[in-house]
Amino acid sequence: MDHTLAPVAARFERLLAAREHSPHAVLGLHRDGAHWTVTAFQPRATGMSIEASGQIVPMRALHPDGVFQWRGPTPPAHPYRLVIDADARRFTRHDAYAFAIAPDHDALREFNDGTQLHAHALLGAQALERDGVAGTQFRVWAPNAERVSVVGEFNQWDGRIHPMSTLGASGVWELFVPGIVQGTHYKFELRHRDSGAVFLKSDPYARACESRPATASVVCERSSFTWRDQTWLASRAQRDWLHAPLSIYEVHAGSWMRHSDSRFYGWRELAGRLIPYVLSLGFTHIELLPITEHPLDESWGYQTTGYFAPSSRFGSPDDLRFFIDECHRVGLGVVLDWVPGHFPQDSWALARFDGSPLYEHPDPRIGIHPDWGTHTFNFARNEVRSFLLSSAFYWLDEFHFDGIRVDAVASMLYLDYSRKPGEWLPNRYGGRENLEAVEFLRAFNTMVHAQFPGVVTIAEESTSWPMVSRPVYLGGLGFSMKWNMGWMHDTLEYLALDPIYRRFHHDKLTFGQLYAYSENFVLPLSHDEVVHGKRPLINKMHGDAWQRFAQLRLLLTYQVAMPGKKLMFMGGEFGQTSEWSERRELDWSLTQYPEHAGAQRLLGDLNRLYRATAALHELDFDPQGFTWIDCHDADQSIICFLRRARDGEAVIVALNFTPVPRSDYRIGAPRPGTYRELINSDSAHYGGSNVGNLGAIEARADAWMGQPASMAITVPPLGAVILRRDAEGR
Repeated sequence: MDHTLAPVAARFERLLAAREHSPHAVLGLHRDGAHWTVTAFQPRATGMSIEASGQIVPMRALHPDGVFQWRGPTPPAHPYRLVIDADARRFTRHDAYAFAIAPDHDALREFNDGTQLHAHALLGAQALERDGVAGTQFRVWAPNAERVSVVGEFNQWDGRIHPMSTLGASGVWELFVPGIVQGTHYKFELRHRDSGAVFLKSDPYARACESRPATASVVCERSSFTWRDQTWLASRAQRDWLHAPLSIYEVHAGSWMRHSDSRFYGWRELAGRLIPYVLSLGFTHIELLPITEHPLDESWGYQTTGYFAPSSRFGSPDDLRFFIDECHRVGLGVVLDWVPGHFPQDSWALARFDGSPLYEHPDPRIGIHPDWGTHTFNFARNEVRSFLLSSAFYWLDEFHFDGIRVDAVASMLYLDYSRKPGEWLPNRYGGRENLEAVEFLRAFNTMVHAQFPGVVTIAEESTSWPMVSRPVYLGGLGFSMKWNMGWMHDTLEYLALDPIYRRFHHDKLTFGQLYAYSENFVLPLSHDEVVHGKRPLINKMHGDAWQRFAQLRLLLTYQVAMPGKKLMFMGGEFGQTSEWSERRELDWSLTQYPEHAGAQRLLGDLNRLYRATAALHELDFDPQGFTWIDCHDADQSIICFLRRARDGEAVIVALNFTPVPRSDYRIGAPRPGTYRELINSDSAHYGGSNVGNLGAIEARADAWMGQPASMAITVPPLGAVILRRDAEGR
């Protein structure tokens, strides 16, 4: 090397050592006194020229490791291109460092303040054009990195070629790379400022990812999908969900149904099969277990690595849009199961993203979840709040989801969740409440309700934390609804008992009414109850096969008749007999058998009745909608109650939790007249023994059980009836 160039070459030592945090200050076009220079770097380059205005001009070598420079009295026409000889080949490319960094300072300030709802448009990979050149603008938040580079096949995964420039105190890095188009795989290579460790990370804001087990992010252009659901969205914004029917079919997309060779169904295939099936059973909504990108099938999506990326297992982002649009076209809502509470420790993902605890809390007494071996988010960090709020906004805005179910809310609310004394860190007041998580959940719910009218938020919250489903302005967390875990556990524990002993546990049927209106409850029969040795729903029931199916039908009727919105995990509707596994499809062959088909048929009729009958849904969250007729008959394990609508319309529900039919069983009625059997779970149509009331029964003006009229009905064994007075008599 010419020793006269030694002082110049010294400027490039940080660049050559891959430690440069401001490469735009070194590379690209710069003024040097009366002249202009273009400096470029390509490892192993033996020669380089600049192409501008149709001319190719050789560049001078400044360093033998691949630093070249052009110098002239006027700047080359923009955008210029570089002709590079390296690795025994010649190629031409636009110079990434010809494009100045272009930070959006207002958006970055909101990101750092924790109020940015569009961080997915600010960070990540944005395919766009600059000065007529197509490429991708990359931004990533990594405040503790000394150097960050974009790497991929386009630069042989060499972090020296495309280092990014820091945007100062924001902690964000930026680089526009010309020629990077949709479908390009990429990662970020980071060097930690203290340890000097170099590592590869996928993009936290990637909108598409490689299929597992590969872990690269994928450049995804803005969607060109044409939505056809404007009427649905307008109607949703006006929907009175408090008083409307809500019956959710909970689905794991990877195991609902599979091809004969075990391949997953894609979203477009599911649209052709799942949607008609759910419609046929009368559900109002489909809830998808997490379909955000995740590396491990066995996590069911709950160990998310791509908070902005639909899983590549089921097709492209536009395929998911197609599925949701088709749901809306036929009147089905779609709920997303979303996991802001924790994330996996995979070294290529969010964990210690820039070499330090960034997304996770730095103290393991808060930052490590003992149950799942995952990291918990640091909700005190503003940029983490922007990340999570933007994730929720993205799914609702870009994919038109109608609701978000938030997983494991209790694990977010309590600092001592699943931790022993001494293993957790109190809050600033010495308490066990995670104050920052509470603040985040309130901000999340406030954002959703303000930005997306008609969208519901549902909390899986398993404790007695107060006011989960009450507005933030009243001191609540702001969720629309909360899962009623108490109802689910009490009911399933009761049905597991031998009927002989149920008389001693009658309170499991009645206790729930003491707190039923403290929250807006969903009654769930969820995926969590049919895995890990808990047995499928049908096998939780006591007794022989006949009794188990009778009790399944009884349970389905009980769930629909009780106050609260409804959720059923796939397979429960037809009595799946094997425990659910994410590795295989449901046992669809069972539906050819009468007892399985009967349960499936009953649930469809129950859902249709539930939707059509205001008394069964209008006052789900109001004590005026429920009245006990008799809650004291523990000896015969029977309960009877009224459900009412706002206009006074009423239905009578009677449930018998023993295998003994009860004839001439007198119950109170709100008025005399003829009462029709709307549902008899023991009907032969559903696989039952056909014990009932021959379709109708007369109530007389004989007061009973606090009601002005009464009638003697037959309550079938392990069965339920729903009765309504004839319309002509109203």
